[in-house]
Amino acid sequence: MERTTGNADHFQHTIKSEITISGAGIHTGQAVTMRLQPAEPNTGIIFQRVDLKNKPLIKADVDNVIETNRSTTLEANGARVSTIEHLLASLVGMQVDNVLIEIDGEEVPILDGSAEPFVEALEKTGTLKQDARKIYYSIEHNITFVDEVKKVEMVALPFNEYRINTLIDFNSPILGT
Repeated sequence: MERTTGNADHFQHTIKSEITISGAGIHTGQAVTMRLQPAEPNTGIIFQRVDLKNKPLIKADVDNVIETNRSTTLEANGARVSTIEHLLASLVGMQVDNVLIEIDGEEVPILDGSAEPFVEALEKTGTLKQDARKIYYSIEHNITFVDEVKKVEMVALPFNEYRINTLIDFNSPILGT
């Protein structure tokens, strides 16, 4: 795997100003408010549980994933945050690399059930180009991961663009594949 900082057009971005989003968690039903704050280059996406003592930080990193059944839960520093996937998808889609997400509960609000309200909020405030290049990883050959117990199979293929194709089988007659 090769690591590169990209070309001159591939700089990191944060949000131009604070964004406040409130709603209820789909699994907990609890009211929650998030404040997305601009962050310095190379910060990444960080959640901060402002409702807990010491206001612990939880980096949005695969190493912090502890649960993926019907939603994704991160845990670090004795704190959790769950149902993060629509928010993270909107941040990645809008190319936001660095943001601090202050959240006063364990679950990101579901809003309308899609990423659209998050995208609209990000479009409204806009993004700010930062003086740091993005770091990219490129693969030179196919990489396959299989977990028979969890019934997970992933394949990464060399490609010059960013593309993800996904098929999820929920093993449910209601949800289907």
